[in-house]
Amino acid sequence: MQRSNLNIVMEEERYERGMKTRREVLGDEHVERALAQITELDAEFQHLITETAWGFLWSRPDLDRRTRSLVTIAILAALGRDELALHLKASRNTGVDPHEISEVLLHVALYAGIPAANSAFATAKKVFAQLDEDADRNVSDIQHQE
Repeated sequence: MQRSNLNIVMEEERYERGMKTRREVLGDEHVERALAQITELDAEFQHLITETAWGFLWSRPDLDRRTRSLVTIAILAALGRDELALHLKASRNTGVDPHEISEVLLHVALYAGIPAANSAFATAKKVFAQLDEDADRNVSDIQHQE
């Protein structure tokens, strides 16, 4: 069955909206790195992620990005997924406070298990320490330029 031109246009609009949202949430640097690593093997998969996760789900109006970020962190922590670190970093772009993440991970502990929350807390501490270190380094670089 052949797709209509309207479907193709709608999919492309959703992809473009997804790329915009993806950049706003994850940051241009991460997205550029991810795009540079696309191969023939995963090109369609990467397009699917951008179109559906970012162009459809993250772009819906009924939950703000802060809430979506907290939900995503809770799910990834509960499932023990490596992508948790990426979304912990992105939480700084969505207005989430580290204390809120701590509260979410306490929920994960009771509803998904102590080991899942323990691992998520360890990842969060490592990610936030690195982000703080990067911020300190940026401030120091700016001060040296003055």
